[in-house]
Amino acid sequence: MSNRLLPRPGPLLAAVAVLIAAPAAAQLGGGPPNPEIGARMRGVPQPPFPAAVDKLPTPLLKLPRGFRAEVFVSGVADARSLRVGDKGTVFIGNRNRDKVYAVVEQGGRREAKVIASGLDRPNGLAFYEGTLYIAEGTKVSKLERIEDNIDNPGKPVVIYSDLPDHRPHGWRFMALGPDNKLYINIGAPCNICEPPESNGQIRRINLDGSGADAYVRGVRNSVGFDWHPVTKELYFTDNGRDWLSEELPNDELNRVTRMGQHFGFPYCHQGDIPDNEFGWGRSCSDFEPPVAKLGPHAAALGMRFYTGTMFPPQYRGAIFIARHGSWNKTVKIGGDIYVVYLNRDGSVRAQEPFMTGFLQDNNYVGRPVDVQMTRDGALLVSDDYAGAVYRISYSAPPPATQAPAVRR
Repeated sequence: MSNRLLPRPGPLLAAVAVLIAAPAAAQLGGGPPNPEIGARMRGVPQPPFPAAVDKLPTPLLKLPRGFRAEVFVSGVADARSLRVGDKGTVFIGNRNRDKVYAVVEQGGRREAKVIASGLDRPNGLAFYEGTLYIAEGTKVSKLERIEDNIDNPGKPVVIYSDLPDHRPHGWRFMALGPDNKLYINIGAPCNICEPPESNGQIRRINLDGSGADAYVRGVRNSVGFDWHPVTKELYFTDNGRDWLSEELPNDELNRVTRMGQHFGFPYCHQGDIPDNEFGWGRSCSDFEPPVAKLGPHAAALGMRFYTGTMFPPQYRGAIFIARHGSWNKTVKIGGDIYVVYLNRDGSVRAQEPFMTGFLQDNNYVGRPVDVQMTRDGALLVSDDYAGAVYRISYSAPPPATQAPAVRR
């Protein structure tokens, strides 16, 4: 039927059409209630090129006394996930680009060398016994003996190709578990929706790609997880839904105590807020609550337990978390490295900012993505906005000198 034969809808008919369409819009992704606000909040576009070394925000970064931040490597467009090989090689993945890098020494200086290209969102990395595993949008591949073949790495060999293909939350985070299995995040293909059975989970597979199963469900989009060094329990960050409000919900730090747990998405957010569309008929008590709330829309991404000895004792066993920073908040938060301290029973005792300075006057000069401890106990931080990796080290400050007593 031609549109020209239909009458132009009046105000009442238009209002009814909006009411009818609203639930469908929520199913597809739950946009902003005010289109003008949504138009103003279009995310934080990444610069087209990495920043020059002298333009990096290193001088602006603030750390506790005794800590120092310096540039580890620069010129790495879209620097995302970090892994360290058995011989100390640092590997860097991409989300918006197609490359994986290895950091090498050339002529007395570090540079990032491309070891794989033409890949599909190679964000997730894991390393085991000489092999680098790469999680792309729809598959997992591997490069064997990579540290011995940086200059001639060969083509990645696919071991698993059953990951759902979608752009929203379609990049992967991956890590090697204490059971020597690969754990892979499969985010929800939406802002808020009832995800397909294959989505909204952390999946695990064997190193040869066999034995896939869903380890936990109800996960909206985790871009960071690690295992407690003593209990071996999995902890993971999860990004809360958008457009509920500027102050809700919080991103989450979650703790897995048994396989098969459900962490609430899309029915309950931050452990205590039923979703206004999908929470009807359900209770937040039906799902696992987070062990910590990490701020509304803070974009909590990479996280690692600190197990080194370089940092002071209070940091050992703590969790360092990269908060990428909010995009749909009028006053932005995040753009920092957070530290979360645990009790002996694995519960959260306290949390606080550790490294700040990426957010200046409500604008980003850098956006941290992942954290990774090196073999000497330093902490690496990737920055996809400036295209760099920073190294945080610690040296005990000299004791305060006391002025000699004045004799009278």
